[in-house]
Amino acid sequence: MLLRGGQALRRFSTGQVYFKNKLKLALIGQSLFGQEVYSHLRKEGHRVVGVFTVPDKDGRADPLALAAEKDGTPVFKFPKWRVKGRTLQEVAEAYRAVGAELNVLPFCTQFIPMDIINSPKHGSIIYHPSLLPRHRGASAINWTLIMGDKKAGLSVFWADDGLDTGPILLQRSCEVKPNDTVDTLYNHFLFPEGIKAMVEAVQLIADGNAPRTPQPEEGATYEGIQRKADAEIRWDQPAEVLHNWIRGHDKVPGAWAEINGQVVTFYGSSLLSSSVPPGDALDIKGARQPGLVTKSGLVLFGSDGKALMVRNLQFEDGKMIPASQYFSAGEESAVELTAEELEVAETIKVIWAGILRNVRVIEASTDFFKSGASSMDVVRLVEEVRQKCGGLQLQNEDVYMAPKLEDFIQKVVRKLRGEDQEAELVVDYVSKEANGMTVQMPHQCFINGAFVDADDGRTYGTVNPADGSTICRVAYASLADVDKAVAAAKDAFEHGEWGRMNPRERGRLMYRLADLLEENQEELATIEALDSGAVYTLALKTHVGMSVQTFRYFAGWCDKIQGSTIPINQARPNRNLTFTRKEPIGVCAIIIPWNYPLMMLAWKSAACLAAGNTLVLKPAQVTPLTALKFAELSAKAGFPKGVINILPGSGGVAGQRLSEHPDIRKLGFTGSTWIGKQIMKSCAASNLKKVSLELGGKSPLIIFHDCELDKAVRLGMGAVFFNKGENCIAAGRLFVEESIHDEFVMRVVEEIKKMKIGDPLDRATDHGPQNHKAHLEKLLQYCDAGVKEGATLVCGGRQVQRPGFFMEPTVFTDVEDHMFLAKEESFGPIMVISKFQNGDIDGVLQRANNTEYGLASGVFTRDINKAMYVSEKLDAGTVFINTYNKTDVAAPFGGVKQSGFGKDLGEEALNEYLKTKTVTLEY
Repeated sequence: MLLRGGQALRRFSTGQVYFKNKLKLALIGQSLFGQEVYSHLRKEGHRVVGVFTVPDKDGRADPLALAAEKDGTPVFKFPKWRVKGRTLQEVAEAYRAVGAELNVLPFCTQFIPMDIINSPKHGSIIYHPSLLPRHRGASAINWTLIMGDKKAGLSVFWADDGLDTGPILLQRSCEVKPNDTVDTLYNHFLFPEGIKAMVEAVQLIADGNAPRTPQPEEGATYEGIQRKADAEIRWDQPAEVLHNWIRGHDKVPGAWAEINGQVVTFYGSSLLSSSVPPGDALDIKGARQPGLVTKSGLVLFGSDGKALMVRNLQFEDGKMIPASQYFSAGEESAVELTAEELEVAETIKVIWAGILRNVRVIEASTDFFKSGASSMDVVRLVEEVRQKCGGLQLQNEDVYMAPKLEDFIQKVVRKLRGEDQEAELVVDYVSKEANGMTVQMPHQCFINGAFVDADDGRTYGTVNPADGSTICRVAYASLADVDKAVAAAKDAFEHGEWGRMNPRERGRLMYRLADLLEENQEELATIEALDSGAVYTLALKTHVGMSVQTFRYFAGWCDKIQGSTIPINQARPNRNLTFTRKEPIGVCAIIIPWNYPLMMLAWKSAACLAAGNTLVLKPAQVTPLTALKFAELSAKAGFPKGVINILPGSGGVAGQRLSEHPDIRKLGFTGSTWIGKQIMKSCAASNLKKVSLELGGKSPLIIFHDCELDKAVRLGMGAVFFNKGENCIAAGRLFVEESIHDEFVMRVVEEIKKMKIGDPLDRATDHGPQNHKAHLEKLLQYCDAGVKEGATLVCGGRQVQRPGFFMEPTVFTDVEDHMFLAKEESFGPIMVISKFQNGDIDGVLQRANNTEYGLASGVFTRDINKAMYVSEKLDAGTVFINTYNKTDVAAPFGGVKQSGFGKDLGEEALNEYLKTKTVTLEY
């Protein structure tokens, strides 16, 4: 390192060179936070001349002491710094001997005398988990939650002889989410950002740029949380206040109430934004109405009639249970262990002994926490069990609920046997009477096998396009929800049962899911009609029917995915064997459109799952409900947790995060070309993830004079008006040979007049509403543009005068090649007709191919030679001859040019979700 004028020259990997001043520091404090601050300050080039921390507890050194001792930094472990208000002389001498220029107190539970605080050249700075002066004292973060503050944060301040009243050096803030706890605020913000803030503060001091902003007295509060008696719940308050009180006291000392003559402490509170689930009444002393013990937890009610839910309960003897098990607590008896399980028990005992090194003999009655274990030891225990017990996934709460060794072993064994899993999926349905039935619709995110509210509690309304009414409120997935879902999918792929599952067993689950889709087809089709406006009969046959077929088709592929052997050139005298393996890619993201919500889900997810991947799927924001119903059925089919995750919400938030996420290895998207381009950029810039895109279309349909005209009229109308024109392969432009043009148009208009426009649940309806209001408005603008450019509006072009988003089936003629109608996709019930000269095959082909899209195309003619010639020349992923919209699960589907790349359906779709590995061995 070069020294110049007392400044250190540091060179980083970016190639930048700059100067920074460095200081000699004394660190006074403890904990993992103190250790991280210590390590980061050293990495930045500051010299830590002494670490002053607490004495070893139960023979174990504090993490800060361990790190410093490992580096050879002088470590001092003083039990106290003063007696009867006077500084201990031997302590002061030891401190002054290190020659610190600044005291850094990252986390300190000891009272440091002011002569020590003021001793260094630059004085002392302290970390505080609050936006001073709002809350002061050791319980500031708790009071941030108790008071319902919308902002939390941290401060680094200059120490003085007051109580957290010294001048402020810097502050950082964050939003408090409705269901944040002390732990979530600390883990997500106060811990990582606090470390950065402490390091930045030290550097500001070293550079002479550190501010000293006086704290005002006005608005400052100080409240301590020290006595259990002070944490009793007062029930004459709104639900949000009760929630804030409980989460603010979590985990110490714990908010409590009296139940059946016993003090019971409540942990894990969340506001209940959905309807109250059914449960058994539980009388609580002082509460205005009984609580409800439900499958999800204990529901409590505020004075305003609103509700909150508590996840865990702790009794006076220290035992903690899931609140949902209140009435069944204590009913489980110890299970007898097999020889293999006894080996697991012995492994766990060894893990405990490694953590609890101060305990001479680990016995069945050994209590993890009474033996001195901390929260960091909980994390270590959970991780060691995962590593040494076959990838078993425990939660931190499992340790808190079974702190004795014998109980912990029983919990692990039950989990290994699968007995600890929830017997039934908990679904908070929104129920609606429709189509002569009661449809039950999940409305939350589906993450890691459970329906949960969005992390920040946000929701949005999904709208019935038939009348514009709101069907229900749906969770609006946040960035945090995406990260949780991806983490769950990654864990399921890398460590879970799914990654180890036999392909045939994987196929069995997919067959079971297909059966459940079929068993629930009427409800699914009804939900599809309500949410997307699909005509019920079409939803039943196509939206749902083809989804069932797709899952059955790909279920059959699960155990038939094969590599191949390859004869390579032998290097004599050695012999070689080369073969390929087809392997799953990993975690896949799937983003689907709103025109076929369930079917597009099936087309992509079935191939993805058959290949052995896990998935995170984002349905279109306007049509989330069948995807969430699908999630429910997948859980009932037995898919392991984390394999399938569904995130309703916006493309700009959840979709963008999926395309950027470093743990996603493949993304499949169906939607507009413009969005597809943005996704491809994000996928490339993030981690070069594999992409398949099915994008926009302007599919040409050529109708020759020698066609079967009745069939051409009927199927030509279907090519345009099928599914209200909201069809990716819809015939975007019809080229009709001049000699039959007028008759074709006349007959189409006659047939349109016979179409019934109306309620999609009416079995006689031919044409339902457009998917959503913004799309209807876009279609009306499309028609206005066509009229202004000089195309002839033969019929339609207007909104139907009735509630909802209905549009008249529309026909334009005299559309010339330069017009907007000829180039742009409408994605609606608009037939665009252009005339071509008799016999001009090559001319009409040139016009048909004169588009940047290439998804589908069609030709009607009785001349087989002409048909084959035209099909060869048309530049599209699919060509229909004398038919249209004929897709099958076994036939690959996808486009060319700006209609995208990659295939759905058929064997080729599997390759989109597989990677090929080449293996060569010598023998």
